[in-house]
Amino acid sequence: MTNWPLPPPMLRALTLARKGGDAGEVPIGAVIVKDGVVIAEANNSPRTDHDPTAHAEITAIRRAAKALGDERLTDCELWVTLEPCAMCAGAIAHARIARLYYAASDPKGGAVEHGARVFEQEQCLHRPEVYSGIGEAEAAELLKGFFRERR
Repeated sequence: MTNWPLPPPMLRALTLARKGGDAGEVPIGAVIVKDGVVIAEANNSPRTDHDPTAHAEITAIRRAAKALGDERLTDCELWVTLEPCAMCAGAIAHARIARLYYAASDPKGGAVEHGARVFEQEQCLHRPEVYSGIGEAEAAELLKGFFRERR
């Protein structure tokens, strides 16, 4: 685990990830912050909601847009426990999220530093600042433990 305290939004995202894992969902949590205040949060819930798009990031983005009354989440930060997939990266770009912080990299399904590298594509109309590795060990252990129990 890390030798320094994690930022509160990542701690909250990890708590949400654990909650999702306890409910049988892949343990991923997301928190959206604006001006230092959490405005939305979610854990993965595709199985619970019978919705393949109910990734933590997508649900948090929907809740934040509703809370702000605007589809643009300009000046918002997204904190998530796993590198976003292509669907989520596209939603992040469309929402105009200013900064993305994610914990663990996802070489298999990620689309920020792996795979499609959505924000590097010429067609991507908005590129958030990206910071990775914050809480990486904690998030990776949650995911490994979740899948180890199911094998």
